[in-house]
Amino acid sequence: MSCGFDLGHYAELLASAQEGGYRFADFGEEPQAGDLFLRHDVDLSLDAAVTMAELEASVGARAWYFLMRESIFYNLASDEGEAAIARLRELGHRLGAHLVFPDTQLDDRMEPVIAWHNPDPEYMSADLDDGINVMSPRYFNPARYRSDSNQHWRSGCPHDELRDRAFPWLQLLIHPEIWVYDGDTMAQTMHSMLEDEKERRLEQLRADRIDLS
Repeated sequence: MSCGFDLGHYAELLASAQEGGYRFADFGEEPQAGDLFLRHDVDLSLDAAVTMAELEASVGARAWYFLMRESIFYNLASDEGEAAIARLRELGHRLGAHLVFPDTQLDDRMEPVIAWHNPDPEYMSADLDDGINVMSPRYFNPARYRSDSNQHWRSGCPHDELRDRAFPWLQLLIHPEIWVYDGDTMAQTMHSMLEDEKERRLEQLRADRIDLS
């Protein structure tokens, strides 16, 4: 099995989890044996998030999508943002807030569950008074956590361990844009995303009656 960062291998990861008998679990519940907390931090692309969410729904998987209320890359208050939120919910996924410290303001479009963006160690695992931090000790154990940050598995791709049910339970962090756009490195993947963004922006300009001739 090739461990590339693409939707084909992501589907294999999900199949491995299902073969291992894992249950797609919800933050807010106490971790139980066989739980998989499937988490997506949506840093850059709502389109990538929806694409990944549709793949998951097609195979019976359910995930948490953490969205940025204030982002320079996307706008949840736009028609595009509202459509993405509606589609994610329609597909059966759950939404949390992807916050930048020290902002702790919750958003009623999402559940009171947060994941920090680019957290520093001194606040990464701090509990909130009125919300759940997915990196609090309740949900974070280095031996039961895997992340694809910057297109790199720090402890290796977990597909074999998921299939073999090697984790009592696991929090799995996946960034949609890494898997939806092509690239063997993070730099290549980001350039692919920007090319796609360029085409989307040109379509928006045409829709706004901008003369591009």
